[in-house]
Order: sequence, then C-alpha cells, then structure tokens
Amino acid sequence: MSAPPAPPEEPPLSPPAPGVSGIAAPTQPGLLQAFGGGTESSEEARRAREEWEALEEIQPGLPGKSGPVPLISFNEALQHFQTADLSACRKKIQATARRQGLAALLRFLFGPPRLQQQLQGERDLALAMAQCGLDDSEAVHMRILQTIYKKLTCSRLGCPRYGAHWEELGFQGADPGTDLRGTGMLGLMQMLHFVMDAQTLPLARQIFRLSHHETQNFPFCIMSVNITRIVLQALREECLSRECNRRQQVIAVLNDVYAAAFLQLYRVWKSQHKTIADSGFLLKELELSAKKKPKQLLKSLEAYVSRSPVADGIQRLSPPSGSSSISAGRAGEEINFTGVCDLQVELEGEPRLV
Repeated sequence: MSAPPAPPEEPPLSPPAPGVSGIAAPTQPGLLQAFGGGTESSEEARRAREEWEALEEIQPGLPGKSGPVPLISFNEALQHFQTADLSACRKKIQATARRQGLAALLRFLFGPPRLQQQLQGERDLALAMAQCGLDDSEAVHMRILQTIYKKLTCSRLGCPRYGAHWEELGFQGADPGTDLRGTGMLGLMQMLHFVMDAQTLPLARQIFRLSHHETQNFPFCIMSVNITRIVLQALREECLSRECNRRQQVIAVLNDVYAAAFLQLYRVWKSQHKTIADSGFLLKELELSAKKKPKQLLKSLEAYVSRSPVADGIQRLSPPSGSSSISAGRAGEEINFTGVCDLQVELEGEPRLV
C-alpha cells in the first residue's frame, strides 16, 4: 500500500513591510482586499497599507532626524549657548535700564550696587539668550522644547514640532516660538531648569496640574514667559546685583528668582482661589517682589526646598560659579510678601499675560 500524499506546504510568511517595527504587517486573508473591494494592488489598498505602516512612526520633533530625542540637561544646553555665535543677539541687548534726571540721581545715591565687572559677561550671555529666537534648525533648541514637554507631561515619547499639544502645555498656539517675544530662548532655558532640577520638578508639576484646574486654570507656559520677563527686568534694573555679587553668579540667581516667583504665584493662586482674571494684579505683585524684595523671595524658595521630600539628605550650599543650585536656607522659614498697595513705586510697563 502506497503512503498517503503529503499535505501541501504552506507558503512562507512575508517579511514585515518597510518602516514597520514592533507590529507585524496584517496577514489575514482578505483584510486589505476589504478596504478596496478588489485586489491588494488597488489604490485603496495601497493607502490602507501606508496608514498601517504609519502606526508605529513617532514624530521625533527634530527636523530631518528619526528616532527618539534624548533629554537635555540645563548645563548641556547652557554650554551650547556659551559656545554658539550670538554676536547678532549681543548687538541688541540693553544691559541696564536707562534713567534720566532725578531717577538717575536717586539710583546713584540710594540704588542697589552695580554688578561686579567679572560677572558682566555672564549677565550679557543671559541677555543675549533673551534675544535669541527659537530655531528649528538648531538641534539643541528642539531638544530643549522636547525635554520640557516630556518632563511636564511625564511622556516617554516626543511630539511634533507644531500642533495643538503645545496649547495643552500652556502656549497660545501651535508654535511655541511665537510666544517667546521679549524672552527668547532664555524663556525656554528657565523652564528647562525648572523641570530638570530634581528639587523643583515636583513644584513644576504641581503648578502644571493647577494650570489645568476646572476653574483656576491658566496657560502654564505663557505664565512662565511672563515670569522670565519680570526676572529680566529686575536684572536690567540691577535689583539682583547684590545677590549676584554675593554668590558670584548671574544665571543661577536668575533661575532661582524665577522659581521663587513661580512658587509665590502658585501659593497665592491656589490658596486664594485665583482665576485668570486675577493674573494681571498677581504679576504686578510678583514684579514688585522681584525688584524690591528678591532676598525674601529666595528665602521662601529655600524654605520650600528644605521641606520637600525630594530634598531630604541633600545639602543646598552656595555652589561655585556656573552651577545652577539654590543657595542654602533655613528650614521652615516663611515670609510675608508685601502687597502691591504697600509699595508706592512706579512700575515700568504693565505686566500681563502676553
């Protein structure tokens, strides 16, 4: 008796289509045909296959590059600007606020000390960054943007350079670059430091969550840009010179004043149930605090950091020049912020959400 015929050999599976990783191409009979009601070579089937292949594609945010975008530290980003050609930006900077007549005389007699000469280069770098716009062709700029997005949203994936997701972060539109008027890349650098410092990241995320509150919501990134504008103005009016001279730092002081101002805004906004209608008044109060009482602002931040669980076992000392740490403060120390009506000073410009 002859042996029964062997069953027909099954055809080998086709390899995954190019561009698809992690998800195998569909192999069910008739699946692609069902889209077009005909053969797989039909136009409808071709479009269906392209859509399938696009499922695993993640837009990296870096023009002309593929794959995940690595996070960037504040120090790495700062080193980029220290070595970049910012000559065009430096031509636009105004290092100090111009005063004339009685205001100039009062400043000379009773004003804060001038910034020491050895710190003026660091100050000019900060002012130059404030004149530098967001550039799609600069990989570091794009990494800064992506890092801020990932740290605030706790996402492992990047996001497209343009889109409505930036509005969720608190920008006004699909392009964050249009909201950096007056602060330039310094506005993003201060956000970057806020989210990359392990001791202020929890605060940044708390503020970000509050910004999405049902009734107390506000645009997080726009508020951040306005706080950077306040810090810049305080620097230009030499209100921060005493602290910069004491610590022999400029950019680190700017970052700490920024974080301290954001902390004060958060406390008042949350505890007093403020809404976006109160933003102008609160920003005016922050401007007065940054210009008249920067030391008290910084002490409040130091007290917050010393009580934070993240700070347990970490000593905050005045670091060497070039570092970005907060100077040491006394645990539990609180301050009473002066109200806007208690200080009779003339504000330079109206602080408001841009």
